[in-house]
Amino acid sequence: MKITIEFDGTEEQEEARTALDGWKWKLAMWDLDQELRSKSKYPSDTDDPNVVEAYYKIREELGDILNSYNLSLD
Repeated sequence: MKITIEFDGTEEQEEARTALDGWKWKLAMWDLDQELRSKSKYPSDTDDPNVVEAYYKIREELGDILNSYNLSLD
């Protein structure tokens, strides 16, 4: 499959950069999700249980937001 995206002039420079950086955003969200997963699944003995629960809820919310945009980290 071949996809061609065209942007005209400097006024569309930001849109072009956003389109080209999409994979970086996905990797950043993947890293955030994995960090939250690790912190909620393997808390240290000194971690406050409320903080651990917050990690879990934030990860869940991240998933909900991605789903609302029909996006997946898989």
